[in-house]
Amino acid sequence: MNDAQALGVQRDLASGDGSGRGRYDAALRSTRERAFEPGQFAGQESFMTAREILALARRAGVRRSSRVLDLCCGVAGPGRLVTRALGCDYLGVDADAEAVALARERADGLPCRFEVGSVPPVPEGGYDVVLLLETLLAFPDQPALLRQVAGALRPGGRFAFTVEQGHQLTGAESRLMPAADTVHLTPEGAIVDRLERVGLRVVWQHDVSDAHRRTAAALADALVAEQGRIVPRLGRRRWTDLLAAHRLWADWLASGRVRKLAVVALRSRSQPSSCS
Repeated sequence: MNDAQALGVQRDLASGDGSGRGRYDAALRSTRERAFEPGQFAGQESFMTAREILALARRAGVRRSSRVLDLCCGVAGPGRLVTRALGCDYLGVDADAEAVALARERADGLPCRFEVGSVPPVPEGGYDVVLLLETLLAFPDQPALLRQVAGALRPGGRFAFTVEQGHQLTGAESRLMPAADTVHLTPEGAIVDRLERVGLRVVWQHDVSDAHRRTAAALADALVAEQGRIVPRLGRRRWTDLLAAHRLWADWLASGRVRKLAVVALRSRSQPSSCS
């Protein structure tokens, strides 16, 4: 997954020489390191801490024998962390070829595989665990995506993800949020019904709203502190968009406008024959 999608600030980062994603990642790395507590930055491009990533993976049952599919993996900071800490047969998929190239470079001998590919479609293969971290809100047709995720899991497999709950953005909110067309909030309570319709049952969930509010605020503060270094690399407009998005997420999570959950869902032994 990548924060350009998950935080609603995506832009076309690819420049003419194809170096856009690399420049973006390099420009923001020290900002992220500054924002997270010691030991909690593991190359992730999101509000999740290393502790949260590993806790979710453990709840999903990731172990050395697990076949894990990580959708929208980005540069795969979380995937590399999970593989290093828990061991697994890991496949990360992302549409950004440069992000995948960076992920491969940084895997550094870990048993990770990466593929360039748009999602959907979701690769099939009877996976034990499918991960979708901080990216569900980028998909306008969430039921269709969930149906494919369920199809990629073996019976008894688990889907581990985060979800932003709330009513859809108003016109005024869309004007404030950069790349608002990538922010598709899930109505309160709808995720359970959507999962059940495709044969997935929630077995664990945890409210991370306050934790992610703190992280969003810390990232916003770090963006301000690093302005002089980021703007020459990415441009003032992109820095302004990033700052605006992080501040909006911090405000929305603080006010309850958005509620953020980490979830694990179990695939039943049989799936519904059709899904509406």
